[in-house]
Amino acid sequence: MTDPKTHEAALAPLLPEILAMTERVVSIDSGTYDAAGVNAVIDVWAGMLSGMGFTVERTPLPGRGDQMTATLSLGNGPRLLVLGHADTVWPAGTVAQWPFKRDGDRITGPGVGDMKTNVVMALHTIRHLLGAGLKGLGSITVLIVPDEEIGSPQSRGWIESHAREADLCLTLEPCRPNGGVVVGRGAVGALYVTATGVTAHCGSYREMGASAVSALAALVAEFEALTDASRGLAATVGIFRGGAARQVVPGEAEIHLDLRAPDKAGADELLAKARAIAERKPQDGRVSVTVTGGFGRPPFPTTPGTRLLYSWAEEACKALGQPIHEVVARGGSDGSFAAGLGVPTLDGLGAVAHDTCSRRETVEVSSIIPRSAVIAHLIASAAAGRKLA
Repeated sequence: MTDPKTHEAALAPLLPEILAMTERVVSIDSGTYDAAGVNAVIDVWAGMLSGMGFTVERTPLPGRGDQMTATLSLGNGPRLLVLGHADTVWPAGTVAQWPFKRDGDRITGPGVGDMKTNVVMALHTIRHLLGAGLKGLGSITVLIVPDEEIGSPQSRGWIESHAREADLCLTLEPCRPNGGVVVGRGAVGALYVTATGVTAHCGSYREMGASAVSALAALVAEFEALTDASRGLAATVGIFRGGAARQVVPGEAEIHLDLRAPDKAGADELLAKARAIAERKPQDGRVSVTVTGGFGRPPFPTTPGTRLLYSWAEEACKALGQPIHEVVARGGSDGSFAAGLGVPTLDGLGAVAHDTCSRRETVEVSSIIPRSAVIAHLIASAAAGRKLA
């Protein structure tokens, strides 16, 4: 049951079905803010899971798609958590401009690598295992998250509640080119700084105004100077906007500051320094500043349990003739929530993808079945009673 080559042979005939479902969901616009589109994608996956015997529950989020929880109780044994998401970074209308397409060994389209192909292949892999008589697991829980691309702010508690009940977590972010599998991540945060000043015409009444833009402009260089590449700390002003018209002293402005750190100590230090800069009283007392945000994704530590999961993936890749190497990523994922609680977690288990979150995003078709076999090997190994700690 744990032989990767056996899984690969059984999964290979499913490739046309996997590609067909991938095309179906990639052809649905499902940006995070497009609740109807996110739910349309979830409808497809919920239908498949229900047909496999899973109990499917959906919880609507205000302004977002549904949180989908699919659970299958199997008996005694390790409890498996599988994390995926239905939202993409692409707004409504993107599919019409950039439709699903196959060109040789590559498929492309919005969200094809991050992560619609990956969820489809994981569901087909689970179905294959159940059909082969999977025994030894206590349960399988599949969570489909609707707001992952904005940091899962409304879903974190829900994910963590299920992670606390899990013995291992497999996360379906894409595999990196040349077989990169994620064994760790840093902390990811954001600070939102909003200034409110006094508007006035820039001509005769300029002195009556108090510029919100001027108040925040002085902070940009200070924020960016907090970056220390040698320590893995990064502060990046991703958005700076303000004002309403060229001839009006701007009465509003805002900065969105991206924060990255390798561990909790670094995250705490970086956030404290950034807040100190942001909360300093503006030179013009008529301008008020509010500061919100913090670190929304905890560090993903490389624990002994994660190393064991990686060793299982490594032996599968060796048997399948597939490349694999460890990646510690700067970007966050929902796997960080499970790993942050000490649950053995492995990420980057999807198909091999290139240039994710860009119009160049592609998936290697030839990677879909071998990488599905890796997932099958991980699940079957847990079911066979292999120790995670």
